[in-house]
Amino acid sequence: MKTYSTKIADIERQWHVIDASGKTLGRLATQVASLLMGKHKPIFSPNLDTGDFVIVINAAKVRVTGNKLKQKLYYRHSGYPGGLKSITLEKMMQSDPTRVIEHAVKGMLPHTRLGASMKKKLRVYAGDTHPHLAQIQTATTAEVKKDTKKG
Repeated sequence: MKTYSTKIADIERQWHVIDASGKTLGRLATQVASLLMGKHKPIFSPNLDTGDFVIVINAAKVRVTGNKLKQKLYYRHSGYPGGLKSITLEKMMQSDPTRVIEHAVKGMLPHTRLGASMKKKLRVYAGDTHPHLAQIQTATTAEVKKDTKKG
């Protein structure tokens, strides 16, 4: 018996729509990253991009736990001395809520050229409308499990 090796011709990509309203940010990002990498498929191979396209809608309605809205900081650096800038999660959600989900998912993908090609298959929209209706007519809608609050 020979070992199966995934070929590029064997990869079939689907489109998944995930509604982010009321979902916890980290749990949503792990689900999206798994779909982008293709880990849900039996033909998964770590050296190939076997993942699907993912559309996340209602990014502005994603929730976080604890005091993360005020305490979580996103950093960037201009490259010049003293060029470190930071922004809180609360301000980023007000200015561009799609970047919050993109940033969380990017950190869960491989930090290589392969991860960059996976990230290109992610589309995030703040509202509930998106321009990809033609692709989704035959695609499945991924359902992320509801978070249950213990207590």
